[in-house]
Amino acid sequence: MKKDKISFIEIKKYLKDKGFILSKKKRSNYFKSDSLNVLSRTFLSSMIIISIFYIFPIFVDFKDKRSANFKEYQNDSKNIFENTLENKNPSELAKLEDESIEKYIFEDVLEINDLPNDYIRLSASTIEQLFKDTNYNLDDVRKTKLVKPISISLLPQEIKKIENTKMRKKLFIQIILPLVIKENNNIRLDRKKIFSIINKSNNKILEKKWIKKKFKQYGVQKSDLSTLKVRMDEVPVSIAIAQAAKETGWGVSRFAQEGNALFGQWTWSGEGIKPAGAEDNTSHKVMRFKVLQASVKAYHRNLNTHSSYREFRRSRAQLRDEGKALDSLMLTEYLDKYAETGKEYVKILQQIIKQNQLTDFDDAKLLPTSIELESLI
Repeated sequence: MKKDKISFIEIKKYLKDKGFILSKKKRSNYFKSDSLNVLSRTFLSSMIIISIFYIFPIFVDFKDKRSANFKEYQNDSKNIFENTLENKNPSELAKLEDESIEKYIFEDVLEINDLPNDYIRLSASTIEQLFKDTNYNLDDVRKTKLVKPISISLLPQEIKKIENTKMRKKLFIQIILPLVIKENNNIRLDRKKIFSIINKSNNKILEKKWIKKKFKQYGVQKSDLSTLKVRMDEVPVSIAIAQAAKETGWGVSRFAQEGNALFGQWTWSGEGIKPAGAEDNTSHKVMRFKVLQASVKAYHRNLNTHSSYREFRRSRAQLRDEGKALDSLMLTEYLDKYAETGKEYVKILQQIIKQNQLTDFDDAKLLPTSIELESLI
C-alpha cells in the first residue's frame, strides 16, 4: 500500500496550529553584517601597521641623533667649553679651559709620566766631565752653531751648591740647550710633514690619522690647517732658556729639583707640586714631570696653544710670512701674561737674554743622530 507524501507546507501548518512560529532567516542580511565587521577590522589593522612603519623610522632617527649628541658631549671638550660660556663666570671659565687644555692638549706629554721611573740622576761633576769628554762647550757652539746631542734627564742636585754664578749658569745652559733644540727639531719635522701632506692631491689613511692627531694635540677645531700651521712652530732657543732660568733660578728651585719643572706650568688635574705658602682652598699645583725633556715639550705646547699667547703666535707667523728670522727680543713682548708681574716679567726675560748672549744659540743646530735630522741642518 503506497504511503502518501507529506509536504513541507502541511508540516508548517500543523506546527502553526500547535502554537509554533516558524520564520525563514534572511541569510543575505547575515552575510552583509558579517562582511561589514570584517572590513572594519581589516581597515583598523591596516592603519595600525601603516602607523608603525611611519613612526618607527622617526623614532630610530631621533635615537641615533640623541646618541650622537651624547658621544660628542663626552669627547669634544672644546664644544663643552663654548656651550657653557654664558653660564660661567670668568674664574670658572679660566679653570675649565685650563683643565680642557691639560687633558686633551698635554695628553701625549702626560703619558710620559706613566712610564717606568728608571732614570739616573747624575752628579754635577759627572755631567761636567761628560761635557768635557765629548768636547761640548758653549764657546764652540757660539762659533760653529753645532750642539752635541747629549740628553740629561734630571738636573743635578749639586747645581745649587755651585757658588760661582757664572759656572752654574754655564752648566744649566749646557743641560737645557740640547733639549730645547731637540723639541724645536720635532716641531720642524712635523711642519715639514704637514706641508708635504697639504701639497698632495691624495693622502694615505695613515697621513690622515696623523694630521687628525696633530689637530687634537694643538687644540685646533674644525680641521683648520691655517691655525695648525700658526700654532705648530718653534720657540726661539733664547726665549726658552731665559724663561727656564727665570722660573727655576738657574736650576735651583724646588719645582725643578723635585719635579723637573723648568717653566713653572700649573696643573689642575695632573700630578703636581703645591707651592709653598699656597692657600688650602687653591686647587692648582705646579706640573711635575718624569724627565726634563717632557717639561720642555709641555712648555712648547703651552706657548703654541694657550689663548694668553695668541699675540705671540700671531707675531711669529708674521715674521715667517715676511721671511725673517724669529726675533726673540721682539717676541718676548707678547709674554707679559706668563707671569703676574706682566711687563716687568718681560723686561727681566730680555735682560737675561742680553746679559748671557742667549741669542747666539737661536740658530744653533743639534748634531744629527739620524738621517731624518740631517735634512734640518
